[in-house]
Amino acid sequence: MIDQAGIKMEQGNQIAMERIQGVNDNMVKSHYHEYFELYFLESGQRYHMAGDTLYLLQPGEFILFPPYTMHYSYGDSDISFKRLILYYTKEMMAVPGAMDVLGNCVHVYKADEKREVHTILWWILKNQETDDTYSEESMYLLLNQLLITLIRCSHNTAKPEKETRINQIIRYLNENYTNAITLEELSSRFYLSPYYLCREFKKHTSSTIVQYLNSLRICHAQRLFQETDQSITEISKTVGFSNVTHLNRIYKSITGQSPSQTRKLSSKRRAELAEHRQFIN
Repeated sequence: MIDQAGIKMEQGNQIAMERIQGVNDNMVKSHYHEYFELYFLESGQRYHMAGDTLYLLQPGEFILFPPYTMHYSYGDSDISFKRLILYYTKEMMAVPGAMDVLGNCVHVYKADEKREVHTILWWILKNQETDDTYSEESMYLLLNQLLITLIRCSHNTAKPEKETRINQIIRYLNENYTNAITLEELSSRFYLSPYYLCREFKKHTSSTIVQYLNSLRICHAQRLFQETDQSITEISKTVGFSNVTHLNRIYKSITGQSPSQTRKLSSKRRAELAEHRQFIN
C-alpha cells in the first residue's frame, strides 16, 4: 500500500496525514522516520513492534512513535482495519516541554481522550484536503492542540504484551549495536541454534539479523548527521561500522542519500521552517 502521507513528507512537508483501510496489509520489515508518527486505529486490531516491545491496539487506541524509532505493524490474517496516520516534524511543535514528554519514548494511548484526539485528527485531515490559504496555519494550530492533549494523558500509556525471546534479542541488539555482534555470539547468549535463531528472527521481523543491525546503525547515524557536527569518521565508529566506506555504502542503500546530502537537506529544511514561522508570527 502506497504511503501518500510519507510521500508528502519526503517532498518537504512538515505535516501530512492520511486515512488508510486494508486487509492483510502487513509491513515488510522494521523501519523508522525522521519525524513523529501518530497511528490511530479506527477499526480492526493491529500489533505494533516498537523497538524491542510488542503492543496490541484495539479500535480507538493509538500509538505515537518519536523520530528514529524502529517499528512495524501487522495483523491477523483476513482481519480488515482502518487507521489514521499523522506525520509531523519536531520543528512543528510549539508547546513548551512537548519534546521532553513525547520525544524520548513510544507512547501507547488507551485513554478517555481518544474521542478528542480523533476529532482533532479529523480536522487536520479536512484542512489538508481543503488546501486553501489558511490550511497550513490551521493544521499547525490543530497539531499543537493535539500535543497538549497527548501530554495531559501521557500517564495513561498502555503496558506492552508478554515478552518473547525475540523481544529479548531485539532489546540486546538495540543496546549493543555499537559493538561487533556475530550470529555465534547471539546463538550462545540466547541458547538457540543459529538456524533456529535466523528463522525465528526473520519470521517476526521480516529482516535478517544483519539487515536489522544495519538499519539500526543507520537510524542512529542519520540522527547524528542531522543533529551534531561530528565527522563521518567519528559517527561511523560511534554507531558500530568498521570503516567509513562501509557506512557510506549501507547509508545510501537505506536512505537513498549520502551523509553529506542528509546534512545539507536538514539545514535547508530548518531554514525554510524558521522563515515560515516568522511569517506566521
